[in-house]
Amino acid sequence: MSVRRSSVAALLASQELDREVLVKGWVRTRRGNKFVQFIAVNDGSTIHSIQVVANAETFPEEKLKAEGVENGAAVAIRGTLVASQGKGQTVEIQATDIEVYGAADTTTYPLQKKGHTLEFLREIAHLRPRTNTFGAVLRLRHALAFAVHQYFNDNGFFYVHTPIITGSDAEGAGQMFRVTTLPEQNPPLNEAGQVDYGQDFFGKATNLTVSGQLEGEIAAMALGKVYTFGPTFRAENSNTARHLAEFWMIEPEMAFYDLQDNMDLAEDFLKYLVRYALEKCQDDLKFLTEHYDKELLTRLQFVVDNDFQRLTYTEAVDILKSAKQKFEFPVDWGTDLQSEHERYLVEKHFKKPVILTNYPKDIKAFYMKLDEDGRTVRAMDVLFPGIGEIIGGSQREENLEKLQQRMQEMHVPEEDLWWYLDLRRFGSAPHAGFGLGFERLVLFVTGMANIRDVIPFPRFPRSAEF
Repeated sequence: MSVRRSSVAALLASQELDREVLVKGWVRTRRGNKFVQFIAVNDGSTIHSIQVVANAETFPEEKLKAEGVENGAAVAIRGTLVASQGKGQTVEIQATDIEVYGAADTTTYPLQKKGHTLEFLREIAHLRPRTNTFGAVLRLRHALAFAVHQYFNDNGFFYVHTPIITGSDAEGAGQMFRVTTLPEQNPPLNEAGQVDYGQDFFGKATNLTVSGQLEGEIAAMALGKVYTFGPTFRAENSNTARHLAEFWMIEPEMAFYDLQDNMDLAEDFLKYLVRYALEKCQDDLKFLTEHYDKELLTRLQFVVDNDFQRLTYTEAVDILKSAKQKFEFPVDWGTDLQSEHERYLVEKHFKKPVILTNYPKDIKAFYMKLDEDGRTVRAMDVLFPGIGEIIGGSQREENLEKLQQRMQEMHVPEEDLWWYLDLRRFGSAPHAGFGLGFERLVLFVTGMANIRDVIPFPRFPRSAEF
């Protein structure tokens, strides 16, 4: 009877010893002496490797070396699972057979040594998942993505796939990637001498989406509570540690929700996700805490344990203007808050996560509901320690006339969003939603310093290698 393959994670957790096992993975290290060789094998299922003990009589070092049992090699190990005699692990495998699927040339394999910089590892993004750091980050990313779907499913939301190619600019910022099939050289021109997108594939100018929100509102006006979770794109020429050109957004939209409901959902959602990571990813979080951010676990628990402080933008500006700390960017009513201002409120003033509301209308998007004062909108931003803004959202404007007026003020063409206005013509209802940048969430939960290190293949200016 053949032995079924077991994962390293399952074997390390097993209580059933003295049985034949089969494990397949990649060699992390091989060390030993003329009597015994110790081979650490990892298959990605856990941050821990399992120790394989190879008796030198059966597996002399020269033979292992000749067959390519070296760091980076893909191997299959058969043997007996026994209690470990050494420190650092509870079980190990006494090898009876070692098969090499693919060797890794030790003279050229770039992960031979430890201590590579994160900058170097970005240059070999096709290999960096094999390191402990990026294995931990990717497992956490998976766990958080799973938790997103679990939370919304358990709370009566429906998952909606919104388009990646769109003819509208949800943010009105214009920093979008064009999608076209027109020839690069000598595209057709109209009478005004401009590119004639009427002859393009879709018969109009189209782009990669910056948000699924507007389409999400369509679904919310029929299904009640929906969410999107997909890739978004922004052609912003920014090289900061907080920006990507391709990133993933989680965007719930809820009919019959107001700003208060929106804040309640955002706080509960974030606490659920962080709590899930703390419960399900203890080993990976412990590794990242030890090697990258000593305060990581404390900061995650801080979010779970504290009610979020809620205050208006106006109240926040008053606090910042009276702060004894000197800011690089001056603060005044009507200006957009910078990361340094947001982090001051969270980390120094309130010492808890913060939700800011009711921002000036001139610094927010056209679709946000106007407050009665005519100066502010029912916007909300959730601010986290070390990150600043992690969620941005609002109650949406459901009044047709007010929405049209805002679109005119912000030069958003009605003809491009006639369908969006129709939602206000036919059965309009109060509704709200928010956007959570998934990479920012992963950045916070992993304690990594650069957003390019929490997505498998980062896209940023002059970088689309993989």
